[in-house]
Amino acid sequence: MTSILEEQYQSSWQERQTLAENMQPIIGQLFRNKGIEIAIHGRPLVNASAIDIIKAHKSVALHEETKLRLRESYPFIEALSKLPLAPARIDVGKLAYRYLFKGEANGLTIEDFLNKELNTIANKAQESSSQDVVLYGFGRIGRLLARLLIERTGPSSALNLKAIVIRPGKADDLEKRASLLRRDSVHGAFNGSITIDKENNVIKANGAFIQVIYAKSPSEIDYTEYGINNALVVDNTGIWSDEEGLGQHLKSKGVSKVLLTAPAKGDIKNVVYGVNHKMIKPEDTIVSAASCTTNAITPVLKALNDKFGIKNGHVETVHSYTNDQNLIDNYHPAPRRGRSAPLNMVISTTGAAKAVAKALPELAGLLTGNAIRVPTPNVSMAIMNLNLKESTTKSDLNDYLRQISLNSDLQNQVDYTASTEIVSTDLVGSRYAGVVDSQATIVDGDRAVLYVWYDNEFGYSCQVVRVMLEMAGIEIPTLPLV
Repeated sequence: MTSILEEQYQSSWQERQTLAENMQPIIGQLFRNKGIEIAIHGRPLVNASAIDIIKAHKSVALHEETKLRLRESYPFIEALSKLPLAPARIDVGKLAYRYLFKGEANGLTIEDFLNKELNTIANKAQESSSQDVVLYGFGRIGRLLARLLIERTGPSSALNLKAIVIRPGKADDLEKRASLLRRDSVHGAFNGSITIDKENNVIKANGAFIQVIYAKSPSEIDYTEYGINNALVVDNTGIWSDEEGLGQHLKSKGVSKVLLTAPAKGDIKNVVYGVNHKMIKPEDTIVSAASCTTNAITPVLKALNDKFGIKNGHVETVHSYTNDQNLIDNYHPAPRRGRSAPLNMVISTTGAAKAVAKALPELAGLLTGNAIRVPTPNVSMAIMNLNLKESTTKSDLNDYLRQISLNSDLQNQVDYTASTEIVSTDLVGSRYAGVVDSQATIVDGDRAVLYVWYDNEFGYSCQVVRVMLEMAGIEIPTLPLV
């Protein structure tokens, strides 16, 4: 009996692995050649391993009444490869499930069903426009943005990483920069090939030809000399946060717009994609992508405020240490941050709670915030203690946020987990702005405490890329919405 069960399981596993391996080249070609990003119930499959594809299918059972098998989704992915489509993020899991289990086939073939459901992008000429991108600064966020942009390199690439700008270094600087891109202690090895052209100061990575420009300030650079025009400069340095400082980039030849990967001062728009990105206008030349914490909490706060209303609340951030702290005790101009980051929990401040109001004005003056820096290198958590305008229950609130993560305009920002075992390292590499930990939710009438994880490096970088696309006027819809 045991041997029969074992043989059945092994046969089933081999079938799933074979199907997943057959899916990989189709998913890759759809992404590179058509700009189509495939997902299964929100789980991205681009550059996913065969095992990750299998796990994504398994996760469907967490949200639906029955599981979705790879043999059931494969015909949909295969059909998509044959359809003329404009760039989009397409959730094959949702489409296949509706067709197979929710009675929406209505006698249609898979191809006809997909054409009907994807009518907004079907039979449309693919947009050929693309945006030159320059990364000004190449630290933690700069290198992760480079990885994300290189991942998109191909005939349908909407964002073309053309250059990175760094301060003049020593003779082996180019090798060091390439090595830091190739290897990352937190996010692992770069998925691909990296070589350098030392004579021309170029990094070549997975088809991307990236000019490395050494300069002490924006005024030294003429980007047109490198064939770069109307570029979007993404400033990752943290040196400037106001219009005067960031405006220096606009004086460089070949630059049309600037995006700051930090909160901005003054009248610069602070944008949290998914919440207020539509406020970006074609004439805006300087925009901020706000902070990682603001991006993590604002989408969840918007969802809660839309449904229950928020009277007031406090947000406590448990944040991984960052480069501005010391490894060992040493002088630091800020209170407490001079103490050793890997050895201490450090009470600090955060402007994220107040910054929410810039993206969500209806919450202005309703939130306070503080932060504790903890001895972990990445992945943070926001604990939101809220007083709601309407009473609810833990199950109703969690179910609402689960639906937000699956079927709303915020599905690319808000993720949801029901795991009782998840810890911070499990969220390294999350592409969401924040992940609601439903098991930790506390509700007592009109009082709610929510715990939201976020990869303060990678998840935030994904949000930055979304803002970049919006600034470039490039729309990549998510389909189906529900």
